[in-house]
Amino acid sequence: MGVLDLFAGAGGLSAGFHEASQRFATICAVEHDRAAAATYAQNFGDVVYAGGIEDWLRSHEVPQVDVVVGGPPCQGFSLIGKRDPNDLRNTLWREYVEVVRRSHPRVFVLENVPAFLTSGEYAAFVSAFANGELADYEIRAKVLDAADFGAPQRRRRVIVIGVHRDLAHPGHPKPTHESAQRVTVRDALHGVRPFTGELDLRPGRVLFDGEWLPGVFKTEELHITSVWSDLSMARFRAVPYGGSRLDLPDELSMDCWRRNPRSATDVMGRLVWEKPSVTIRTEFFKAEKGRFLHPTQHRPITHLEAARLQGFPDDYRWVGDKAQIARQIGNAVPLALGSALGAHLAASLD
Repeated sequence: MGVLDLFAGAGGLSAGFHEASQRFATICAVEHDRAAAATYAQNFGDVVYAGGIEDWLRSHEVPQVDVVVGGPPCQGFSLIGKRDPNDLRNTLWREYVEVVRRSHPRVFVLENVPAFLTSGEYAAFVSAFANGELADYEIRAKVLDAADFGAPQRRRRVIVIGVHRDLAHPGHPKPTHESAQRVTVRDALHGVRPFTGELDLRPGRVLFDGEWLPGVFKTEELHITSVWSDLSMARFRAVPYGGSRLDLPDELSMDCWRRNPRSATDVMGRLVWEKPSVTIRTEFFKAEKGRFLHPTQHRPITHLEAARLQGFPDDYRWVGDKAQIARQIGNAVPLALGSALGAHLAASLD
């Protein structure tokens, strides 16, 4: 079953679908971030277009596939960040719809943040399927939590599934992991080698699309961190197990925290072994961005640990510098959620 992966990133959705069934084969992928596209190519072959979806639609013939998947940019809808309603990325779902129109898939899957459901853009998205040949698709949307499907991470995302009316709509997959069965941080980080304080990636370059990029690195090589100031280290040491910046003594706090004592309470927080992690974001390597401190060590989690919490295997291959790879990890769809969607849809397509 041919798959077309849009806004493909490092390939989390593709990896999940391939894990779910060997019958899925990625025919083509589109990703504008060059380093992420190079990562995708390292793991899935020379099937990725490194550029904007608008340019791809103008210059390429859209292949006929069984399944279209993808997560258009969510920065304009996310509750984190500026939430700019005029952000041009907010409307890239229109190109997604155009790909569906041209490729005639039997099924499509769109992933985004839950706030997308209550936006005007989602209403416009649904309206696009009201007329013409696109009216042949039945659309259903539901917010799913990746932890309910075996991911060691709480990550709520709206999953829109569209099915051609020749097929019965299968709905959404049912959770496989209830609260007591959820995969934990301890499960995900089992067997991770002791941290030795490595600060950067080993030297290496790979040629991709005419440009030399840092790489190629396996997930297991991403056990890296940064140099931390004495003040940061003092803060790390002062945060107890499961605690956060709320546990810091006044002399280690900041004015913005003092002014807003009940906001951003996860900042400078520690993960706990017994539960899934919080949502892995693109700046997980910065303790001031959320609950990203290691459960017991005085440091934020490493790139390797973040990739494990997203479900990437240790032999997954990455291209880019530290910040680029962190962005790829944080933007990915957890592989367990992708696999659950793939298995669910494979059964319905059969």
